[in-house]
Amino acid sequence: MLLQNSSMKKAALLSALAFSVSLTACNGGTPNATDTASPGVTGGTGSTTAPVASGGANVSLTGAGASFPAPLYQRWFSDYYKQNPGTQITYQSVGSGAGVEQFTKGTVDFGASDVGMKPEEIAKVAKGVVLLPMTAGSVVIAYNLPDVKGLKLTREVYADIFAGKIKSWDDAKIAAANTGAKLPKLPITIVHRSDGSGTTAIFTKHLGAFSADWKKIGSGKTVNWPAGVGAKGNEGVTAQIQQTPGTIGYTEYSYAKQQNLSMATLENKAKKFVEPTLESGAKTLASVTLPADLQAFIVDPEGADSYPIVTYTWILAYKKYDDPKKAEALKKVIDWSLTEGQKTSSELGYIPLPAEVVTKVQAAAKTIQ
Repeated sequence: MLLQNSSMKKAALLSALAFSVSLTACNGGTPNATDTASPGVTGGTGSTTAPVASGGANVSLTGAGASFPAPLYQRWFSDYYKQNPGTQITYQSVGSGAGVEQFTKGTVDFGASDVGMKPEEIAKVAKGVVLLPMTAGSVVIAYNLPDVKGLKLTREVYADIFAGKIKSWDDAKIAAANTGAKLPKLPITIVHRSDGSGTTAIFTKHLGAFSADWKKIGSGKTVNWPAGVGAKGNEGVTAQIQQTPGTIGYTEYSYAKQQNLSMATLENKAKKFVEPTLESGAKTLASVTLPADLQAFIVDPEGADSYPIVTYTWILAYKKYDDPKKAEALKKVIDWSLTEGQKTSSELGYIPLPAEVVTKVQAAAKTIQ
Protein backbone atom coordinates (compact mmCIF):
# COMPACT_ATOMS: atom_id res chain seq x y z
CA MET A 1 0.00 0.00 0.00
CA LEU A 2 2.88 2.39 0.76
CA LEU A 3 4.36 1.69 -2.65
CA GLN A 4 1.00 2.25 -4.27
CA ASN A 5 0.49 5.57 -2.48
CA SER A 6 3.99 6.67 -3.46
CA SER A 7 3.28 5.81 -7.06
CA MET A 8 0.04 7.75 -6.99
CA LYS A 9 1.74 10.83 -5.51
CA LYS A 10 4.32 10.59 -8.26
CA ALA A 11 1.55 10.35 -10.83
CA ALA A 12 -0.19 13.43 -9.48
CA LEU A 13 3.09 15.37 -9.58
CA LEU A 14 3.77 14.26 -13.15
CA SER A 15 0.23 15.26 -14.09
CA ALA A 16 0.64 18.71 -12.62
CA LEU A 17 3.96 19.26 -14.37
CA ALA A 18 2.78 17.86 -17.68
CA PHE A 19 -0.52 19.63 -17.97
CA SER A 20 0.06 23.05 -16.42
CA VAL A 21 0.84 24.77 -19.67
CA SER A 22 -0.18 28.08 -21.17
CA LEU A 23 -2.57 28.59 -24.05
CA THR A 24 -1.90 32.18 -25.03
CA ALA A 25 -1.58 33.74 -28.40
CA CYS A 26 0.41 36.91 -28.00
CA ASN A 27 2.78 36.52 -25.07
CA GLY A 28 5.23 34.13 -26.63
CA GLY A 29 3.79 31.19 -24.68
CA THR A 30 5.00 32.35 -21.28
CA PRO A 31 3.09 30.50 -18.52
CA ASN A 32 1.23 32.48 -15.92
CA ALA A 33 -1.14 31.85 -13.06
CA THR A 34 -4.38 32.19 -14.99
CA ASP A 35 -3.87 30.95 -18.55
CA THR A 36 -3.72 27.23 -17.92
CA ALA A 37 -4.38 24.67 -20.63
CA SER A 38 -5.14 20.98 -20.78
CA PRO A 39 -2.98 18.53 -22.76
CA GLY A 40 -1.90 19.63 -26.19
CA VAL A 41 -2.71 17.71 -29.33
CA THR A 42 0.55 15.82 -29.49
CA GLY A 43 0.88 13.07 -26.91
CA GLY A 44 -1.35 14.95 -24.48
CA THR A 45 1.49 16.99 -22.94
CA GLY A 46 2.43 19.73 -25.39
CA SER A 47 1.67 23.41 -25.02
CA THR A 48 -0.81 24.74 -27.55
CA THR A 49 0.47 28.20 -28.36
CA ALA A 50 -0.68 30.17 -31.38
CA PRO A 51 1.85 32.17 -33.40
CA VAL A 52 2.48 35.79 -32.51
CA ALA A 53 0.72 38.38 -34.62
CA SER A 54 2.40 41.63 -35.50
CA GLY A 55 0.67 44.42 -33.65
CA GLY A 56 -1.12 42.10 -31.21
CA ALA A 57 -4.70 40.84 -31.12
CA ASN A 58 -7.63 43.18 -31.71
CA VAL A 59 -10.00 41.06 -29.61
CA SER A 60 -9.20 38.75 -26.71
CA LEU A 61 -11.63 36.06 -25.56
CA THR A 62 -11.23 34.04 -22.36
CA GLY A 63 -13.02 30.80 -21.58
CA ALA A 64 -12.97 28.16 -18.87
CA GLY A 65 -14.60 24.85 -18.11
CA ALA A 66 -14.73 21.20 -19.05
CA SER A 67 -11.52 19.23 -19.46
CA PHE A 68 -13.45 16.69 -21.59
CA PRO A 69 -13.23 18.78 -24.83
CA ALA A 70 -10.08 20.74 -23.90
CA PRO A 71 -7.66 19.10 -26.37
CA LEU A 72 -10.06 19.78 -29.23
CA TYR A 73 -10.86 23.34 -28.16
CA GLN A 74 -7.17 24.13 -27.90
CA ARG A 75 -6.56 22.77 -31.39
CA TRP A 76 -9.47 24.77 -32.76
CA PHE A 77 -8.45 28.01 -31.09
CA SER A 78 -4.84 27.64 -32.20
CA ASP A 79 -5.85 26.86 -35.80
CA TYR A 80 -8.36 29.70 -35.82
CA TYR A 81 -5.76 32.18 -34.62
CA LYS A 82 -3.39 31.17 -37.40
CA GLN A 83 -6.08 32.11 -39.90
CA ASN A 84 -7.44 35.07 -37.91
CA PRO A 85 -4.55 36.66 -35.95
CA GLY A 86 -6.74 39.50 -34.77
CA THR A 87 -8.56 37.20 -32.33
CA GLN A 88 -6.77 35.74 -29.30
CA ILE A 89 -8.56 32.94 -27.39
CA THR A 90 -7.46 31.58 -24.03
CA TYR A 91 -9.13 28.48 -22.58
CA GLN A 92 -8.63 27.11 -19.05
CA SER A 93 -9.34 23.43 -18.43
CA VAL A 94 -10.77 23.66 -14.91
CA GLY A 95 -13.69 21.21 -15.01
CA SER A 96 -17.37 21.73 -15.80
CA GLY A 97 -18.27 22.76 -12.25
CA ALA A 98 -15.71 25.56 -12.12
CA GLY A 99 -16.53 26.52 -15.70
CA VAL A 100 -20.22 27.05 -14.91
CA GLU A 101 -19.26 28.98 -11.77
CA GLN A 102 -16.88 31.34 -13.58
CA PHE A 103 -19.36 31.84 -16.42
CA THR A 104 -22.15 32.64 -13.94
CA LYS A 105 -19.94 35.19 -12.15
CA GLY A 106 -19.04 36.81 -15.47
CA THR A 107 -15.28 36.40 -15.05
CA VAL A 108 -14.93 34.76 -18.50
CA ASP A 109 -16.31 35.47 -21.96
CA PHE A 110 -17.58 31.92 -22.37
CA GLY A 111 -17.79 28.75 -20.33
CA ALA A 112 -17.80 25.06 -21.15
CA SER A 113 -19.70 22.18 -19.58
CA ASP A 114 -20.29 18.51 -20.36
CA VAL A 115 -23.74 18.71 -18.77
CA GLY A 116 -24.97 22.06 -20.07
CA MET A 117 -26.66 24.14 -17.37
CA LYS A 118 -29.66 23.54 -15.12
CA PRO A 119 -32.61 25.99 -15.24
CA GLU A 120 -31.75 27.30 -11.78
CA GLU A 121 -28.16 27.94 -12.92
CA ILE A 122 -29.33 29.74 -16.07
CA ALA A 123 -31.64 31.94 -13.99
CA LYS A 124 -28.63 33.38 -12.16
CA VAL A 125 -27.04 34.77 -15.35
CA ALA A 126 -28.30 38.31 -15.91
CA LYS A 127 -26.95 38.51 -19.47
CA GLY A 128 -28.84 35.39 -20.52
CA VAL A 129 -27.43 32.08 -21.74
CA VAL A 130 -27.03 30.42 -25.13
CA LEU A 131 -26.10 26.73 -24.87
CA LEU A 132 -24.16 25.43 -27.85
CA PRO A 133 -23.26 21.74 -28.24
CA MET A 134 -19.94 21.89 -30.09
CA THR A 135 -18.73 18.30 -30.21
CA ALA A 136 -19.34 14.91 -28.65
CA GLY A 137 -17.30 12.05 -27.25
CA SER A 138 -17.33 8.82 -25.28
CA VAL A 139 -16.53 8.25 -21.64
CA VAL A 140 -14.37 5.15 -21.41
CA ILE A 141 -13.31 2.87 -18.59
CA ALA A 142 -9.53 2.73 -18.77
CA TYR A 143 -7.38 0.32 -16.78
CA ASN A 144 -3.76 -0.63 -16.12
CA LEU A 145 -3.20 -4.38 -16.37
CA PRO A 146 -0.18 -4.91 -18.66
CA ASP A 147 -0.97 -8.59 -19.31
CA VAL A 148 -4.70 -8.15 -19.95
CA LYS A 149 -5.89 -6.84 -23.30
CA GLY A 150 -9.48 -6.56 -24.49
CA LEU A 151 -11.02 -6.66 -21.02
CA LYS A 152 -14.80 -7.13 -21.13
CA LEU A 153 -17.00 -5.73 -18.38
CA THR A 154 -20.70 -6.45 -17.96
CA ARG A 155 -23.00 -3.70 -16.73
CA GLU A 156 -23.31 -5.37 -13.35
CA VAL A 157 -19.56 -5.77 -13.00
CA TYR A 158 -18.46 -2.22 -13.81
CA ALA A 159 -21.23 -0.78 -11.62
CA ASP A 160 -20.08 -3.03 -8.75
CA ILE A 161 -16.40 -2.17 -9.28
CA PHE A 162 -17.02 1.57 -8.95
CA ALA A 163 -19.36 0.96 -6.01
CA GLY A 164 -16.46 -0.74 -4.24
CA LYS A 165 -18.17 -4.16 -4.15
CA ILE A 166 -15.71 -5.97 -6.43
CA LYS A 167 -12.27 -5.47 -4.95
CA SER A 168 -9.86 -7.83 -6.74
CA TRP A 169 -9.00 -8.27 -10.40
CA ASP A 170 -9.32 -12.06 -10.20
CA ASP A 171 -12.93 -11.86 -8.98
CA ALA A 172 -15.12 -14.60 -10.47
CA LYS A 173 -17.58 -12.05 -11.89
CA ILE A 174 -14.83 -10.40 -13.95
CA ALA A 175 -13.41 -13.75 -15.02
CA ALA A 176 -16.79 -14.98 -16.25
CA ALA A 177 -16.76 -12.58 -19.21
CA ASN A 178 -13.01 -12.93 -19.86
CA THR A 179 -12.34 -16.60 -20.51
CA GLY A 180 -8.62 -17.29 -20.86
CA ALA A 181 -7.52 -13.88 -19.59
CA LYS A 182 -4.68 -13.85 -17.04
CA LEU A 183 -6.43 -11.80 -14.39
CA PRO A 184 -3.98 -11.08 -11.55
CA LYS A 185 -4.70 -11.49 -7.86
CA LEU A 186 -4.30 -7.76 -7.37
CA PRO A 187 -6.44 -5.21 -5.53
CA ILE A 188 -8.53 -2.96 -7.75
CA THR A 189 -7.75 0.73 -7.22
CA ILE A 190 -10.45 3.06 -8.50
CA VAL A 191 -9.42 6.49 -9.79
CA HIS A 192 -12.20 9.08 -9.88
CA ARG A 193 -12.39 12.83 -10.32
CA SER A 194 -11.68 15.00 -7.30
CA ASP A 195 -13.07 18.19 -8.87
CA GLY A 196 -16.56 19.18 -9.98
CA SER A 197 -16.79 17.28 -13.23
CA GLY A 198 -19.21 16.92 -16.13
CA THR A 199 -17.50 13.63 -16.94
CA THR A 200 -18.40 12.42 -13.45
CA ALA A 201 -22.01 13.54 -13.93
CA ILE A 202 -22.25 11.67 -17.23
CA PHE A 203 -20.70 8.51 -15.81
CA THR A 204 -22.73 8.43 -12.59
CA LYS A 205 -26.01 9.21 -14.39
CA HIS A 206 -25.32 6.24 -16.63
CA LEU A 207 -24.63 3.97 -13.65
CA GLY A 208 -27.78 5.18 -11.91
CA ALA A 209 -29.87 4.28 -14.95
CA PHE A 210 -29.53 0.55 -14.26
CA SER A 211 -27.78 -0.03 -10.92
CA ALA A 212 -29.76 -0.09 -7.66
CA ASP A 213 -26.58 0.72 -5.72
CA TRP A 214 -25.90 3.80 -7.83
CA LYS A 215 -29.47 5.01 -7.49
CA LYS A 216 -28.69 5.23 -3.76
CA ILE A 217 -25.18 6.68 -4.19
CA GLY A 218 -26.48 9.35 -6.55
CA SER A 219 -25.16 11.23 -9.55
CA GLY A 220 -23.80 14.67 -10.34
CA LYS A 221 -20.64 16.68 -10.89
CA THR A 222 -19.49 15.55 -7.45
CA VAL A 223 -20.54 12.41 -5.57
CA ASN A 224 -19.57 10.71 -2.33
CA TRP A 225 -17.44 7.95 -3.82
CA PRO A 226 -17.69 4.61 -1.98
CA ALA A 227 -14.06 3.76 -2.80
CA GLY A 228 -10.98 4.93 -4.66
CA VAL A 229 -8.65 7.91 -4.95
CA GLY A 230 -9.30 11.27 -6.55
CA ALA A 231 -7.45 13.09 -9.32
CA LYS A 232 -8.11 16.48 -10.88
CA GLY A 233 -9.35 16.64 -14.45
CA ASN A 234 -9.39 14.00 -17.14
CA GLU A 235 -5.66 14.76 -17.28
CA GLY A 236 -5.12 13.71 -13.69
CA VAL A 237 -7.22 10.54 -13.93
CA THR A 238 -5.37 9.49 -17.07
CA ALA A 239 -1.97 10.08 -15.47
CA GLN A 240 -2.87 8.09 -12.34
CA ILE A 241 -4.01 5.11 -14.39
CA GLN A 242 -0.96 5.27 -16.64
CA GLN A 243 1.45 5.26 -13.71
CA THR A 244 -0.12 2.68 -11.37
CA PRO A 245 -0.77 -1.01 -12.17
CA GLY A 246 -4.11 -2.30 -10.92
CA THR A 247 -5.94 1.00 -11.39
CA ILE A 248 -9.22 1.58 -13.20
CA GLY A 249 -11.01 4.84 -13.89
CA TYR A 250 -13.29 6.75 -16.22
CA THR A 251 -12.03 9.38 -18.64
CA GLU A 252 -12.78 10.90 -22.03
CA TYR A 253 -11.86 8.71 -25.01
CA SER A 254 -9.34 11.12 -26.53
CA TYR A 255 -7.25 11.24 -23.33
CA ALA A 256 -7.08 7.44 -23.10
CA LYS A 257 -6.29 7.20 -26.80
CA GLN A 258 -3.50 9.78 -26.70
CA GLN A 259 -1.85 8.04 -23.73
CA ASN A 260 -2.36 4.58 -25.24
CA LEU A 261 -4.30 3.32 -22.23
CA SER A 262 -6.19 0.03 -22.35
CA MET A 263 -9.95 0.62 -22.60
CA ALA A 264 -12.58 -1.90 -21.54
CA THR A 265 -15.24 -3.23 -23.90
CA LEU A 266 -18.57 -2.56 -22.18
CA GLU A 267 -21.88 -4.36 -22.23
CA ASN A 268 -24.67 -2.05 -23.41
CA LYS A 269 -28.40 -2.00 -22.73
CA ALA A 270 -28.99 -4.54 -25.49
CA LYS A 271 -26.61 -6.95 -23.67
CA LYS A 272 -23.99 -6.63 -26.43
CA PHE A 273 -20.31 -5.94 -25.79
CA VAL A 274 -19.20 -2.81 -27.66
CA GLU A 275 -15.69 -1.37 -27.96
CA PRO A 276 -15.22 2.38 -27.51
CA THR A 277 -14.61 3.67 -31.05
CA LEU A 278 -15.63 6.75 -32.99
CA GLU A 279 -17.97 4.57 -35.02
CA SER A 280 -19.80 3.10 -32.02
CA GLY A 281 -20.02 6.57 -30.44
CA ALA A 282 -21.47 8.03 -33.64
CA LYS A 283 -24.16 5.35 -33.69
CA THR A 284 -25.16 6.33 -30.18
CA LEU A 285 -25.26 10.02 -31.12
CA ALA A 286 -27.40 9.33 -34.18
CA SER A 287 -30.14 7.86 -31.99
CA VAL A 288 -30.78 11.16 -30.18
CA THR A 289 -32.78 14.19 -31.35
CA LEU A 290 -31.81 17.55 -29.86
CA PRO A 291 -34.73 19.48 -28.29
CA ALA A 292 -35.27 23.21 -28.68
CA ASP A 293 -32.89 24.12 -25.85
CA LEU A 294 -30.16 21.96 -27.46
CA GLN A 295 -29.64 19.95 -24.29
CA ALA A 296 -29.93 16.18 -24.74
CA PHE A 297 -28.44 13.59 -22.40
CA ILE A 298 -27.77 10.04 -23.53
CA VAL A 299 -28.01 8.20 -20.22
CA ASP A 300 -28.41 4.59 -21.39
CA PRO A 301 -28.79 4.34 -25.18
CA GLU A 302 -30.76 1.77 -27.12
CA GLY A 303 -29.29 -0.13 -30.06
CA ALA A 304 -27.18 -3.26 -30.35
CA ASP A 305 -24.22 -1.35 -31.78
CA SER A 306 -24.38 1.68 -29.48
CA TYR A 307 -21.53 2.39 -27.09
CA PRO A 308 -23.22 2.97 -23.71
CA ILE A 309 -21.59 6.22 -22.47
CA VAL A 310 -21.62 9.09 -24.99
CA THR A 311 -22.28 12.79 -24.50
CA TYR A 312 -22.43 16.14 -26.17
CA THR A 313 -20.37 18.92 -24.59
CA TRP A 314 -21.48 22.56 -24.59
CA ILE A 315 -20.00 26.03 -24.90
CA LEU A 316 -21.84 28.50 -22.66
CA ALA A 317 -22.25 31.92 -24.27
CA TYR A 318 -24.06 35.01 -23.06
CA LYS A 319 -27.08 36.25 -24.98
CA LYS A 320 -25.83 39.82 -24.64
CA TYR A 321 -22.25 41.11 -24.41
CA ASP A 322 -21.24 44.56 -23.22
CA ASP A 323 -18.53 44.66 -25.89
CA PRO A 324 -19.97 44.17 -29.41
CA LYS A 325 -16.51 43.25 -30.72
CA LYS A 326 -16.38 40.28 -28.38
CA ALA A 327 -19.86 39.17 -29.38
CA GLU A 328 -19.00 39.23 -33.07
CA ALA A 329 -15.63 37.57 -32.53
CA LEU A 330 -17.16 34.72 -30.51
CA LYS A 331 -19.87 34.17 -33.12
CA LYS A 332 -17.21 33.87 -35.82
CA VAL A 333 -15.14 31.44 -33.72
CA ILE A 334 -18.20 29.29 -33.09
CA ASP A 335 -19.20 29.22 -36.75
CA TRP A 336 -15.65 28.27 -37.77
CA SER A 337 -15.59 25.52 -35.14
CA LEU A 338 -18.89 24.12 -36.41
CA THR A 339 -17.60 23.95 -39.98
CA GLU A 340 -13.82 23.87 -40.45
CA GLY A 341 -13.19 22.75 -36.88
CA GLN A 342 -15.34 19.64 -37.20
CA LYS A 343 -12.86 18.30 -39.77
CA THR A 344 -10.25 17.74 -37.03
CA SER A 345 -12.64 16.16 -34.50
CA SER A 346 -12.03 12.54 -35.48
CA GLU A 347 -8.27 13.05 -35.57
CA LEU A 348 -8.32 13.91 -31.86
CA GLY A 349 -10.84 11.25 -30.84
CA TYR A 350 -14.08 13.27 -30.86
CA ILE A 351 -17.31 12.57 -32.73
CA PRO A 352 -18.12 15.14 -35.44
CA LEU A 353 -21.57 16.67 -35.06
CA PRO A 354 -24.30 15.41 -37.41
CA ALA A 355 -25.18 17.95 -40.12
CA GLU A 356 -28.65 18.62 -38.70
CA VAL A 357 -27.12 19.39 -35.29
CA VAL A 358 -24.65 21.83 -36.85
CA THR A 359 -27.55 23.68 -38.48
CA LYS A 360 -29.42 23.99 -35.17
CA VAL A 361 -26.34 25.21 -33.31
CA GLN A 362 -25.51 27.78 -36.01
CA ALA A 363 -29.03 29.19 -35.70
CA ALA A 364 -28.70 29.45 -31.92
CA ALA A 365 -25.31 31.17 -32.18
CA LYS A 366 -26.80 33.87 -34.39
CA THR A 367 -28.95 35.01 -31.46
CA ILE A 368 -25.88 36.20 -29.54
CA GLN A 369 -25.83 40.01 -29.38
